Amino acid sequence: MFTIEHEFDATVITLVDEGDDPRDYLQEDITIQSFDDCVVVEQVDDQTDAVNRVVFSHAQLRELAAALNLPEGVYRLHPTTPAAK
Repeated sequence: MFTIEHEFDATVITLVDEGDDPRDYLQEDITIQSFDDCVVVEQVDDQTDAVNRVVFSHAQLRELAAALNLPEGVYRLHPTTPAAK
């Protein structure tokens, strides 16, 4: 399950790990905050209660999205030409 909320300066997506099987090891919720200049991913460490935070540039996030569907190798995304205004 996930939620999407639009706040003043960011869009916030929360990913909730769900499962009915008690043998499943469920993870803490992940919060993704998309700002104009970066994307912040946070998750609480259930053993220490500390928040783990990773900050991506939008370029890094585009590369991550592309990498999820590619085989092993080294890649470089080519910038797209901006649309005419």
